[in-house]
Amino acid sequence: MPLEPKHIVNFLENATNEKFSSELLDLLIKRINKLCFEECQIDRIQCTLTPLCMRRFLLKIRIKNGLSMDDLPKFCYSVQKNIVLRDFRGKTVVYKPFDAYLYLVDFLDIFFHGDYRKLNKFISFKNWNEALEIFDERIKKGEEFNYYLKENHMIFKFDDRIHVIFIEEKYVLCNANRENIATLNLLSAICEFYTKLYFPEVDVRLIPKQHVEVTTVLPKDIIKKISETPIMEDNPSKTDHYFWNVFHDDIEGMMKYCKEIHLNVDWNNNLLIKLCFNLETNDFNEDGKRIPLRFRDLRLMLNFVHRLYNDFYVIWL
Repeated sequence: MPLEPKHIVNFLENATNEKFSSELLDLLIKRINKLCFEECQIDRIQCTLTPLCMRRFLLKIRIKNGLSMDDLPKFCYSVQKNIVLRDFRGKTVVYKPFDAYLYLVDFLDIFFHGDYRKLNKFISFKNWNEALEIFDERIKKGEEFNYYLKENHMIFKFDDRIHVIFIEEKYVLCNANRENIATLNLLSAICEFYTKLYFPEVDVRLIPKQHVEVTTVLPKDIIKKISETPIMEDNPSKTDHYFWNVFHDDIEGMMKYCKEIHLNVDWNNNLLIKLCFNLETNDFNEDGKRIPLRFRDLRLMLNFVHRLYNDFYVIWL
């Protein structure tokens, strides 16, 4: 049987001699550097269209670990930046730049070109009054984007695309989609951001080290209108159709991603729907481990909340 990746993983996890592990990792790093700096970049067409690492994940490893521009394959990084730029401007791209990592200054150069040097300085030194003033002025002049600042994250929304600045690390996740949501603080910030934009009466609470709760309320006036038995008419009311034919499937679909779902009636006879999110879904991979929650998974759950809020007049808890 040939040597397989799992054999390497098992060796590193159970190594009894640090020297052996170090030597193995040195071999791996040399191979990665040769792939990135020589084999891939020597053919610029290939590097642009079909890079030798899937989704440029080796570029992500360098950026997320704090390596400088001097330690990056420069042409590969320039391709990544250019594709994010072209996609933002609505131009044709060779692939959609989902989950692309850029340095903070390059993100600002793309999305806020005229002010990017000032913004990079203000954000790096956390001069928030000056930075937010620039963003607000751009919005007043007609630029269409929203932003939300919380602790170590600044989240931007352009159309349906989400971009997350990691302030201390000085890098940005552009077009967040399949990337895992790494912390409860970031999960809470995204929920609060969407709540602020689309359903301000919905309650969001961070339970430290546990989960994030998102609670909506269906007023008793809406609940009273629901037929007690399934309606067989050709044109049932919107409320009856949803709660007899769709609501159960929606809740069942949410169970795939939510840690818990609670349906309760408060003292005013309003229906409370509480969704509890954490950093793992209820799906399992081949090794029997829970699959992490991704940005696209959270978007599906928030779309459910958005539907309830807009279609059935959700009120504040």
